[in-house]
Amino acid sequence: MQTFRRLTALLLTLVAWTAQAQVTTSPVFFTDTTPVTITYDATQGNGALNNFTGNVYIWTGTVTNLSTTNTNWRNVHSSSFGVADPTALMTRSASNPNIYTITFTPRTYYPIPAAETLQRLGMIFKNADGSVVGRATGGGDIFVDAASAALSARITSPTPNASGNPLFVNLGAQISVTGTASATANLAFSLNGTQVASQASATTLTTTVTAASGRNVVRFTATSGASQGVDSLIFVVRPTVTVAALPAGAKDGVTYLNGGTSVILNLTAPSKQFAYAIGEFNNWQTTNAGYMNKTPDGSRWWVQINGLTPGREYAYQYLVDGNLRVADPYCEKILDPNDDQYIPARTYPNLKAYPTGLTTGIVSVLQTNQTPYVWTTTNFQRPSRTNLVVYELLMRDFTAFHDYQTVRDTLKYLSRLGVNAIELMPINEFDGNDNWGYSPDFFFAPDKYYGTKQAFKQFVDECHRRGIAVIMDMVLNHATGQSPMVQLYGSTAGPSADNPWFNVTAPHPYSVYNDFNHESALTKYFSKQVMSFWLQEYHIDGYRFDLAGGFTQQTSNGNTYGNYDQSRINIWLDYYQHMIGVDPNLYPILEHFPENREAKTLADAGFMIWGNAVNNYNEATMGYLPNSNFSYGYYGSTAQGGRGWNSPNLVTYMESHDEERLMYKNLTFGNSSGTYSTRDLNTALARIELASAFFFTVPGPKMLWQFGELGYDKSIFTCSNGTVPTPYGNDQCKLSAKLPVWSYYQDANRRQLYEVQRALLALKKQEPAFANPTSYTQQLAGAGKSIHVSNATQNITVIGNFDVTTTTIDPAFQRTGKWYNYLSGDSITVTNANALITLAPGAYAVYTTRRLKKATLLGTTARRTEALRLVAVPNPTSSTASLQYELATPAAVTVTVHNVLGATVRTISSRATQAAGSHELTLPVQDLANGIYVVRLSTGQLMQTTRLVVQH
Repeated sequence: MQTFRRLTALLLTLVAWTAQAQVTTSPVFFTDTTPVTITYDATQGNGALNNFTGNVYIWTGTVTNLSTTNTNWRNVHSSSFGVADPTALMTRSASNPNIYTITFTPRTYYPIPAAETLQRLGMIFKNADGSVVGRATGGGDIFVDAASAALSARITSPTPNASGNPLFVNLGAQISVTGTASATANLAFSLNGTQVASQASATTLTTTVTAASGRNVVRFTATSGASQGVDSLIFVVRPTVTVAALPAGAKDGVTYLNGGTSVILNLTAPSKQFAYAIGEFNNWQTTNAGYMNKTPDGSRWWVQINGLTPGREYAYQYLVDGNLRVADPYCEKILDPNDDQYIPARTYPNLKAYPTGLTTGIVSVLQTNQTPYVWTTTNFQRPSRTNLVVYELLMRDFTAFHDYQTVRDTLKYLSRLGVNAIELMPINEFDGNDNWGYSPDFFFAPDKYYGTKQAFKQFVDECHRRGIAVIMDMVLNHATGQSPMVQLYGSTAGPSADNPWFNVTAPHPYSVYNDFNHESALTKYFSKQVMSFWLQEYHIDGYRFDLAGGFTQQTSNGNTYGNYDQSRINIWLDYYQHMIGVDPNLYPILEHFPENREAKTLADAGFMIWGNAVNNYNEATMGYLPNSNFSYGYYGSTAQGGRGWNSPNLVTYMESHDEERLMYKNLTFGNSSGTYSTRDLNTALARIELASAFFFTVPGPKMLWQFGELGYDKSIFTCSNGTVPTPYGNDQCKLSAKLPVWSYYQDANRRQLYEVQRALLALKKQEPAFANPTSYTQQLAGAGKSIHVSNATQNITVIGNFDVTTTTIDPAFQRTGKWYNYLSGDSITVTNANALITLAPGAYAVYTTRRLKKATLLGTTARRTEALRLVAVPNPTSSTASLQYELATPAAVTVTVHNVLGATVRTISSRATQAAGSHELTLPVQDLANGIYVVRLSTGQLMQTTRLVVQH
């Protein structure tokens, strides 16, 4: 017979005692009209305010008879979470700086309407702006119970820990228990139904109970006439730990068995003493059936749970070493008591309710017999890296409803643009809802704020049907304090020194939250499981790894972080071998900006590297030349200013989620000369066209940021209310939500930018010269810039003037003869390949030697133009022309004049709305060179063009 080492667990009832050691009240019993002192111990709970030196404030509300649950706050005292409220300021103890107090009378402090009955006080604690928050263990709110007008009873000793979890004592231990009543009453203690002590006409009773084996209930009763108050606590005896090998085939997290009636739960937690699986399958109790086995190596804990109902969702957690409740790090769905209430039913229909009152903190969810998703696109061919055009988007800000279904509805728009890959900013579970996603806590669970796992699979499936790859932004540099792997060895405030996954302090300067140690075997294993999972379960096509330079244990600072690091290379090469073993053709993209030697090693091995060219392109679009050389956006020959890589693995971008928007800086800081100003909206849009011609024609993969194709011009520093804090660069609102700008697509001039980029993308993907050039040269310094791309069947020359004044350029055409302007449809005959060409500011052209299908641009497409009836007289003209037009409805008008290269050379806008009817506008042209010009008149909804000949 097996010999058991028996220990006894003292489990306090959760609802009555949650977090009482973290917060205590004086008096113990208080009503809505009783002054009460709240004492907060900052060392308890999540410990976020432990040793904090600034002011601490209480953020508090009530739970009343009108609350929907016993954790639903009403009557919140302070008006703004992010602002210091002097009436909520806590007083720091002179003898212990981690102890804080505040005194108030509940009915007047909140205040509570007369029709409501106070039941509990809910609270958390924070610094002045709410950026540091003290919560209960596991991240939940803190509650204390109010006394009712009737008799109340409470066990006041022993004091539970902050989480309300069991206290473990030796078998046979003598435990002193004390009960207190709110008024004089007959008091009694019982153990398992047998009375062990009593006292008549008293308010306090103390006795000793003996810890016995099994589950024992201690009950304290106060009786006065017909009134009675009751409180209880539970003793649980746990058996010795069984050492047993993990069953064959068992996976990390959950393994489903027996037709959906059983599961194996498997938790990695080396050096822990014991663990329970608790959840809806055992009413959140520490039962022997939920007591977990330990594997022989001591690293894993597992248990088989039987008797489940197939198809039902079960919430569960692990209770580790008797004091920590954590969700499953490998779970594919979580429930969050703080965030889930703000997820719309439209986004996540029929979301399972959080088990309020039964546990605290984030819980995991399992579900047997899930209906497998049937993929409809099974023959998707990923675009080649040379033709890859990635569209980076943030689900939160891309559509008003921030859900997969709505984004699916935009795929026609993106497909028409020419996008063949979508890069989603992080979509696995992250802290909160209103977030960029770079604060991950659970790595296998899609964040519910964007929709269900089924909806995400449908999104991927539809992307593949349209020929669009899906790339997932993955954050494996760090995790937040809500990660179970942080809490298992540490707390929500950070990891401890024995944490097998995380560093206590990041060795590099750019980490946030808690830094993974990628030299650790457990971290390597976990990271590889994450990498495999999304490729296999959701059929995604690759990853963009955030902060890839942080995958090192080498100590660095801001100056040495990017230095060549062989250990970091080795880590990434190991991960690369794993990933291509799962999916040989995935896109492995690193957000990594090391010295070129290291980047080349990784790129030549097969990685794709982010190529930040924002500053150079933006200097060029603003019209400033000294820093406008964007040659480094080319992966190839160093002789051309490129990086000298052997493969087209540089994902260059003019914009990403992390930098200021090109158009905002054009409009705010742009250069000018005379009447030409890059701060003019239409000129600024034309400058993005100019840059696009030199961006998409550089060989290699490219990336766009959402709405850049429409000239998105809201600052990255814009707050949710639309304001931009001063001074410029104040990033307090950088991460805040931004409204989508789908209305921009209806604006003719913005739509023109979309059409130009669409045409350039079509050229890039359809012409083999860009994927496999036999010759490529670029001259991207100074005002006049040029690109030359050739193969056996096609020559392409791109020229443009990035100055704000006229310049000349040697086009260096690859040959003489006929050349075709791809964007305008015109042609020229070149007799001298090096004859200088004069370019107006912003002028550009894309020439080819083989005629291509003319790009269909908005400016050349009739869109209800009959209503405008635009004519220009006289035509030809040498000085001025009269533009005559008609408006069917009142509108403001904009006139732009473009040369044959497509550059905007003049813009005239009416500031006021013009009435319906006939109008005339004088257009000066005396400073324009002889030639043919396109005059475009736009009302925003309607547009018409006409040709004007200037002849001096």
